[in-house]
Amino acid sequence: MQKGGKLEFHFPEQNRRRNMSRSNRKRKESRKMGNSYAGQLKTTRFEEVLHNSIEASLRSNNLVPRPVFSQLYLEAEQQLSSLEAGSRVDNEEEEEEEDEEEGSESSSPPIAYQMKPPPEGCCTTDGFCQAGKDLRLVSISNEQLEVPSGFLLVGVKSPNLPDHLLVCAVDKRFLPDDQGRNALLGFSGNCVGCSKKGFCYFTEFSNHINLKLTTQPKKQKHLKYYLVRNAQGTLTKGSAICWKGAEFRSRQSSSSARSNTLFQPPENTGSAVAVTSEPVLAAAHPGVQAGTHQMASDHLPSTVCYPVYNGKESPQQHSVKNNISSVTRPSVLGTLTNSGPPKKRHKGWSPESPSSNEAWHLQPNPQITNRNKNEGGGGGGLSCLPHGTMVGPVSSSVVTSGEPVSVPDNLLKIYKAKPVLFKGHGNFPYLCGNLNDVIVSPLLYTCYKNSQSLSRAYEQYGASTIQPISDEMQLLLTVYYLVQLASDQVPLIEDLEQIFMRSWRESHLSEIRQYQQAIPQAFPQVPGPIAPVTTAQLPWLAGLAASSCNDSVHIIECSYSLAEGLSEMFKMLIEGNLVKTNYVVIICACRNRAIDSCIAVTGKYQARILSESMLTPTEYQKEVSYELVTGKVDALGAFFSTLCPDGDVDVLLDKFCQENRGRISSSLPASVNKPSTLDVTGTAGCASYNFERHRIRPFQLAVAQKLLSHVCSIADSSTQNLDLGSFEKVDFLICVPPSEVTYQQTLFHLWHSGVLLELGLEKEHLTKQRVEQYVVKLDTEAQTKFKTFLQNSMQNPHTLFVLIHDHAHWDLVSSAVHSLYPQSDPAAGLVDRLLNCREVKEAPNIVTLHVTSFPYALQTQHTRISPYNEIHWPSLYNNGADLYHENKKYYGLSEFVESTLSGHSLPLLRYDSSFEAMVMALGKRFPRLHSAVIRTFVLVQHYSAAMMAVCGLSQMKNYTTVETLEITQNLINSSRQCRSGHGLMVVLRIPCIPLAAVAYERLNHVREKLALEDHFEIILGNPNSGITIGKHFVEQLKIWQKIEDAEWSPQTYLELEGLPCILIFSGMDPQGESLPRSLRYCDLRLINSSCLVRTALEQELGLAAYFVSSETSPEKVVSNDVLESDPEKLSSTDNEDEETVTEGSTSEKRSPVQRERSGSHDSAASSLSSKTSSTAFCSETSPPSVTAGDTGKSTHQMLSSSTEESVNNSEKQRPKTDKDSKSNAKTTQTSITSSSASPFSSSSASSAPTHSSFVLQAPQCSMTKVSQQPPIVYLPKLVYDIVTSADSTGLPKSSSLLPYHSVMWASSFRPLMSKMMTCTEQSLYYRQWTVPKPIHMDYNNRNEGRMDTFHPRRLLLSGPPQVCNRNRIGKTGAYLQFLSILSRMLIRLTEVDVYDEEEINTGLKEESGQYYHQPGDAWPDFETMKKMPFDYTIHDPKYEDASLICSRVLIKNEDRSANRKQEDLYMRRQTTRMRLSKYAAYNTYHHCEQCHQYMGFNPRYQLYESTLHAFAFSYSMLGEEIQLHFIIPKSKEHHFVFSHPGRQLESMRLPLVTDKSQDYIKSPTFTPTTGRHEHGLFNLYHAMDGASHLHVLVVKEYEMAIYKKYWPNHIMLVLPSIFNSAGVGAAHFLIKELSYHNLELERNRQEELGIKPQDIWPFIVISDDSCVMWNAVEIDCSGERKSEYTWTERNVSLKQILQHIESTPNVTHYALIGMRKWSSKTKSGEIKEPFSCCHIHDFVMLNVDLTQNVQYNQNRFMCDDVDFNLRAHSAGLLICQFNRFSVMKKQIALGGQRSFHIKSKVSDNPVSIAPAQYICAPDSKHTFLAAPAQLLLEKYLQYHSHRFFPLSLKNYCHPVLSVDCYLNLGPQIAICYVSSRPHSLNVSCSEMVFSGLLLYLCDSFVVASFLKKFHFLKGATLCVICQDRNSLRQTVVRLELEDEWQFRLRDEFQTANAKEDKPLFFLTGRHI
Repeated sequence: MQKGGKLEFHFPEQNRRRNMSRSNRKRKESRKMGNSYAGQLKTTRFEEVLHNSIEASLRSNNLVPRPVFSQLYLEAEQQLSSLEAGSRVDNEEEEEEEDEEEGSESSSPPIAYQMKPPPEGCCTTDGFCQAGKDLRLVSISNEQLEVPSGFLLVGVKSPNLPDHLLVCAVDKRFLPDDQGRNALLGFSGNCVGCSKKGFCYFTEFSNHINLKLTTQPKKQKHLKYYLVRNAQGTLTKGSAICWKGAEFRSRQSSSSARSNTLFQPPENTGSAVAVTSEPVLAAAHPGVQAGTHQMASDHLPSTVCYPVYNGKESPQQHSVKNNISSVTRPSVLGTLTNSGPPKKRHKGWSPESPSSNEAWHLQPNPQITNRNKNEGGGGGGLSCLPHGTMVGPVSSSVVTSGEPVSVPDNLLKIYKAKPVLFKGHGNFPYLCGNLNDVIVSPLLYTCYKNSQSLSRAYEQYGASTIQPISDEMQLLLTVYYLVQLASDQVPLIEDLEQIFMRSWRESHLSEIRQYQQAIPQAFPQVPGPIAPVTTAQLPWLAGLAASSCNDSVHIIECSYSLAEGLSEMFKMLIEGNLVKTNYVVIICACRNRAIDSCIAVTGKYQARILSESMLTPTEYQKEVSYELVTGKVDALGAFFSTLCPDGDVDVLLDKFCQENRGRISSSLPASVNKPSTLDVTGTAGCASYNFERHRIRPFQLAVAQKLLSHVCSIADSSTQNLDLGSFEKVDFLICVPPSEVTYQQTLFHLWHSGVLLELGLEKEHLTKQRVEQYVVKLDTEAQTKFKTFLQNSMQNPHTLFVLIHDHAHWDLVSSAVHSLYPQSDPAAGLVDRLLNCREVKEAPNIVTLHVTSFPYALQTQHTRISPYNEIHWPSLYNNGADLYHENKKYYGLSEFVESTLSGHSLPLLRYDSSFEAMVMALGKRFPRLHSAVIRTFVLVQHYSAAMMAVCGLSQMKNYTTVETLEITQNLINSSRQCRSGHGLMVVLRIPCIPLAAVAYERLNHVREKLALEDHFEIILGNPNSGITIGKHFVEQLKIWQKIEDAEWSPQTYLELEGLPCILIFSGMDPQGESLPRSLRYCDLRLINSSCLVRTALEQELGLAAYFVSSETSPEKVVSNDVLESDPEKLSSTDNEDEETVTEGSTSEKRSPVQRERSGSHDSAASSLSSKTSSTAFCSETSPPSVTAGDTGKSTHQMLSSSTEESVNNSEKQRPKTDKDSKSNAKTTQTSITSSSASPFSSSSASSAPTHSSFVLQAPQCSMTKVSQQPPIVYLPKLVYDIVTSADSTGLPKSSSLLPYHSVMWASSFRPLMSKMMTCTEQSLYYRQWTVPKPIHMDYNNRNEGRMDTFHPRRLLLSGPPQVCNRNRIGKTGAYLQFLSILSRMLIRLTEVDVYDEEEINTGLKEESGQYYHQPGDAWPDFETMKKMPFDYTIHDPKYEDASLICSRVLIKNEDRSANRKQEDLYMRRQTTRMRLSKYAAYNTYHHCEQCHQYMGFNPRYQLYESTLHAFAFSYSMLGEEIQLHFIIPKSKEHHFVFSHPGRQLESMRLPLVTDKSQDYIKSPTFTPTTGRHEHGLFNLYHAMDGASHLHVLVVKEYEMAIYKKYWPNHIMLVLPSIFNSAGVGAAHFLIKELSYHNLELERNRQEELGIKPQDIWPFIVISDDSCVMWNAVEIDCSGERKSEYTWTERNVSLKQILQHIESTPNVTHYALIGMRKWSSKTKSGEIKEPFSCCHIHDFVMLNVDLTQNVQYNQNRFMCDDVDFNLRAHSAGLLICQFNRFSVMKKQIALGGQRSFHIKSKVSDNPVSIAPAQYICAPDSKHTFLAAPAQLLLEKYLQYHSHRFFPLSLKNYCHPVLSVDCYLNLGPQIAICYVSSRPHSLNVSCSEMVFSGLLLYLCDSFVVASFLKKFHFLKGATLCVICQDRNSLRQTVVRLELEDEWQFRLRDEFQTANAKEDKPLFFLTGRHI
């Protein structure tokens, strides 16, 4: 604050002392008022409490810090809500303390009244009786208490528990009546806690219930309230007990005239509006949390109501409603009920009050100090205050002071409205007298206080220097806001909050920027506002602002108190001086204190809207029913009857019926009159009834895939919340609201989707009874079906159950409400009880999917749905591009609003000004009737008159509106335009079911009298019942839909397509009913316009949401209609619908300049209706003219005076129309003239409507046109203004409303929404800024003791409403498609694609005909194996593109590529889909209970803790020591040996050869892997059948962290960093060398234990990371002949195979043992020999002892296993393949060799480089490649080796001789492998002539004499490969190559590496 240019600050401590001193100075005056002022600060605790307060605020994450200043008082008195912060002392406590404490000057607590000491050992706790039973209302409000006959439950006030009431039962004879009389003296009561009865003295009773009184016990003082059960059955505080003489007691105080019991203090208000530690309610008040819904006494006199005393409701009721009941009301200014008077003034500490925010000012500010004196610094605001409308009694207590103000008698009768009084700043005077005729609301007070509280979001800017907006500025801004409101607008609290927010931001923009740019200093001197509004200036500025509004806002300035202004206002109301005034602003601005203010809403329309908005939907329906039942509406009906100039309308109807029935019948069209003549074949009928065949739309498929992706994300997360791999099928249950139509509609969609058959849940011949098992209607019978669903989920753990909650925003009531109030609606809270039950939450196989178009209520701070689990409907278009190639254009809310912009010929969204004017006029005439009753009766009257006018009673046109006449004409005439009688649907939305029934009966009656029963149907759409239509129309529908079932009747609105009808759509909310394409008009003029919450508005407007075919140009539709009709057609009212615009493209292309709103969209006739409304009820006479100018003239003299005012006001607010509107007005005149005669008479062209000529020319079905156009929507004017208005940023006002009635804003100091917000951003906004109210089912979600309150298996699908839906274009089709693809995915998850390829090169096997083993032999014979020849040929299909290995001279020169097409090289390898067995290996996505411990994810086990160990050994070939690192989890350390002192890793334990245990696998398994941390099959738990085994993952150093993350319980061997770019050869090399080194260590270690070295197990297993399953062949040799056998193959565990192989006799004599690769094409001949001596791949059991001197080539990337097999065989080692066993390899598209990408080292551009560029000339400027030299070499030779060996191409008889290595030279070149080692086994080469020689990195064993043994063709080529150029030359010299080979300088090459990457060098030559 700044005053006089000087910044002034003050401290809370100084405030406290100053307040204390003031309190002491005023104690004498206070004593006169009966105030003991006992509550003093505990100065000894101040610093401690202040410190705790600061610390708690710093630690708190809540938006609302905990209020702790209440701890500074001695006596724990009631906390003030922000509604009462800053109020005066409670008069009741003054009275209690008046007698006993008048002379006490001490600040110590009063001495307790000396009563009889309690019996020894009894309970003395406050709130409990002496028997120890709890009596507090909040504790026992839900218990069933025994109340004897004649007794009442009463609330007792205890001075020691000011926040609580104690419950007791009192004989009602001892209690007063409503006048405070007739109470017997004495007392008779019972204790409800211990059930002790018979207390005859109140003193005795007060002792028993531990009141501990400080005064003489008197029942008048302490029996305060009646206790009543509310609608939900909770015991709540009712009306105050009116003791005798409790009217007014004169006080000798300046404020004087305080009331005794008429102004009861509010109970629990501290918790009521969330100023306690809990954001909404204190946890100690469950009764308050439950909420209450009661009617006002003047609304339902027949029910038990809360009495209203002196402008106040019972405070307990108020406190409850502050938290609960308000959830159902809109945020309309003035709709909150009032709060009671607070306690002592100094106790108004609010968590975000200005005082607490201004805690560190340096000097006291007089202005703020004065405010603190008057208001206790109180009530800066509540960030969790509900902004909705309050419910129940229309008045309640507010902060009051000063003289009482008497409300005049007969105020309602005289003024015709109840003024709404908004308490503003400061103190509010008492009201007395006729309190039922006024409404007092604290909503504005709350808004002011909240707007003075800086949100935590702005604390960073420095709350001490940036002050909230001042009171004066708040009031001035409020006046500005009210001035700019139109006469038909109602103020919204959201608007005012945004105004305050913007004002605060603008005024402190410089400070905010300063704090954003720099760290604030301790006390920066920031300048305040330049010109703050002073108290003296305020009245003058307010009056100046109001001077321009034609007295719409009237300012009253008071000099002493608000009581003067209120009295003056009431006087002006009675005298009729405020007829044109809508708002009266009363200001009391005294120089010596802060301002007091009050705003009265005196506008009849505004006051009615505000008062009616206080009713809950239940109360609203009860009120309407009451008015209907009691006959209050009879006066309205009588009034309507007098309007007709010819007498009663019914008399006119009867007369018309008798005179014209025959003529009308004869004029009916044949198609309607004689349905039996309709052409069943349809050849001559209408062709517009062909429905689109059901198909999935592209965007539906996109949504289904997004849903599936989110489900997979849940399964893939590390939380283990969903194990998709464990499910085999999908089941589901769809929950829908209790609407019979919605239920049948969902059954219809489900039936025709085919999902049940696709999921395998049902067989063919599906019955409706079976389909019904999968859809549940959420009514009282739902629990049985849901219980079955839960039982099925528990009995089928391998089935994934999807619980779909459709229309999920419906019924979000907490189940606690139902449990507390079981007598209320039995379906209330059903969703919470079912979907949030413990079984659903804990079931691991249930996924819950919420589906809604309005997800806002599920997006709060306490939501159960993670923001990552939200799926939003995709946009069909992005930057003009069609993303999904969709031929449907969606028309939703934004498109409807778009149509109201200028440039559209006729808007889709309209309002009816004539209707609104009549409703407003009748509202003034009948102020005691609910406006919904008036609106309904008026609209029904208009429809009745329109039907009569269309039937020939032309004079009735004066008693309807142009809009209603248009709707009726088009409806009745629509069926005449179609040969088959197709027509339009009109939806008449009447939310109130009793009113809908009245409308249905009345319209049916009129239709019957007019003989229109066969023209159109009237359907009453009740959500609780099905559809009932006439038999005649059923037959029509059956013919149109070609239905032969005699019992068929329509059960959904979709089946009414083409039926001309009025659908009266009732129910407080739509419940998901879809409407047919024939919907033309959506009449929403009767929706509850006071229920201004976003969900309610969008839900109503969603009824008209529509998909229109974008293939038909809207312009063509209009032009064609024009050509087909006569010139008058476009001006005909009944043909208006043909001009409807569906301009999606044109509106998008229109320039921004043109996007201004049209002047008037209130009717089809544009500006005419405003003229009509101005004359509709005002004219003196009504001549029978039918021109437009005369349309509105009638004999409504009774309304003339009251109507002119409202119509003139509305006329002033309506902008002028443009030329088009004027021309439209002219055309409408013509239209009314042309349609004046009977439409059924076609004899006269002049009198017949234009449709008669139209039909004769070229009849076009109305439904055809309608299906190509979105419906036309009529709204109430109030709703229309809100929907079509936008703020300065373009954000529609409807978007900024409270999102849902059972949520509230977390803070009024919130940022504004943005127009550009995506659905995701809106969700995050609501998640941050909204909190659920106590009746919301998510309210208690925060109290479950978990940090993360999101349910892991819960998803939310939100999409635009799409009600006009015949072909499941919307969300239903999307989630049914999701079920389908989810089922397919689950089946896919239980299957795997494995390679299924036939062995290659089988024709090259030597057919010896000799079998070495019998087919049934289990193990190979060692001696026999030594005799078996080695098969050099590669048979593994993965090497189909590898060079053939020749072991002999091939007889014929086969072209191996001849059998393959060229494109086969680029095709995928053949795979087949196999179902995973229970012995499969899995990747990281598999999560089952059995292997949780194995995987290390189970939180109960700390297995994932691991340690890093270094392990070093030397290897001479590398020339350096190799250091490897092991990552060993704690659970796997038993496999290793550690040194005792330092726990250094010494070795890996190895078993003995002689071990025979079946519990473990002896061979350690090593799996080298790269790039497959997610997809590698490392989970061998099931494959090993749970057996203990040692499994080591071999990973590269840079991948160590990611593998460790996904496989925390696996041992990992980390390769040195130098191998980061190496291939699989390096991994194999290090595995083998490490294993041999470990074998030596183990031999040494165990030799000390007496074990022989040869007894240590020498085998390891090297397995690929894609081995998924293993199979065994079972041989049956039981045939008669020995050679006969049969075999079967089955899946077995890897444990069984390994243990079988490990038990092979003489197993240590084998060097390599393997198995064949599985193939479905395996022939019996291939397994007839059970064992083979050949190449083995993929899964190798390696004897590291025997292969000590044979090494893997650490440089190799490909074919290293073939290379190793050849060298092992040439070394004389035995290789054995078990043909009985096979391994299946899974196709994995990621990782492995695919992880090596060859790219340029210079450019980052990922351009593919051809293999021909992998080598270059030495010293050339070739672009170097970023790849290892060895990889470039192997890739080049694979694709381009023919450049080096041209003679070898397809020359298989003359292979290339390769010495000591195998390199793949491509499939068209053959290789002969020889070893240079002495004593090696080589093929016989004496007869072979080679076409080339390959020398790769020759070692010293290769000598010149060795090479001279071989013979080469003339011209054969040589390729020598060395590591550098020097070695190349040395090799040529050492091997004497120049003797036989010719070399050229240009024949030298190198791999395309940089020098630092050590390229390989080539030298080629030709044989001489």
